[in-house]
Amino acid sequence: MDSVLTQVLLPVALGIVMLGLGLGLAVADFKRVVVFPKAVLVALACQVLLLPVVCFGLVLALDLPPVLAVGMMLLAASPGGTTANLYSHLFGGNVALNVTLTAVNSVLAVFTLPIVVNLSLDHFLAGTGQIGLQFDKVVQVFAIVLVPVALGMLIRARRRAFAERMHRPVRILSVIVLVLVIAGAIIKERDNVADSFEAAGVAALAFNLISLAVGYFAPRLARVGRAESVAAAMEVGIHNGTLAIVIATSLLNSTEIAVPAAVYSLIMFFTAAGFGYLIRPRTTSGPSPATIMG
Repeated sequence: MDSVLTQVLLPVALGIVMLGLGLGLAVADFKRVVVFPKAVLVALACQVLLLPVVCFGLVLALDLPPVLAVGMMLLAASPGGTTANLYSHLFGGNVALNVTLTAVNSVLAVFTLPIVVNLSLDHFLAGTGQIGLQFDKVVQVFAIVLVPVALGMLIRARRRAFAERMHRPVRILSVIVLVLVIAGAIIKERDNVADSFEAAGVAALAFNLISLAVGYFAPRLARVGRAESVAAAMEVGIHNGTLAIVIATSLLNSTEIAVPAAVYSLIMFFTAAGFGYLIRPRTTSGPSPATIMG
């Protein structure tokens, strides 16, 4: 059963999530980088360069167990999740920028994520026999991330009306899938779940709050507009936890490495809502809890 979960069900679940992303993307979304060059560069610099460094310092400061430290670094290297678009919309962010950042960052992650993960494994788990993401597994990362996205984009290009009809249902299905993925990771790690969640909880919460703050205030310091800064905050603060869980369980064969991503995925929806409420434009009322949950 564990083999079916990690080798079949979780990759399929991630495929659904990434297909949903592709259904909402077009080639123009990649070209839009030239429309928001400063915002894109600042947000990507925060997500790709700054966050892994911050996360590394955080796990050292908290003295996390090595396996959980690797899980935190895997999470830090994961791109933004598609839910960032929804939160950006709710709190006055530039959703077009979110779509662009998600598209570009998902491509970049294919190259940056294996580097961060392998360096983390070498630092925290050297001598334990834990094998990193070698070339064949990097190819698998490429396949599970970009192939479903490309398929979704192809469907949108050929059958735009169908893609637009399916985009919302697939997005809802993606949320359901995320919950099931987290539940599966928790169940599989149930013997150690209390200790692991307690150890990873503080780190995940701290990293989430730091990610949201960095994602918003770094663009503001760079004199990026408020709407673009809100978009960057949601993109940087809401990670693709499903991807991190799949890589941990299916490619690294460790459910314990997946624990930080599972905890983070549970936390981020509430913290992102609270953060969005705090930074929303004061001239308009924020969304009600019913709107967020709906």
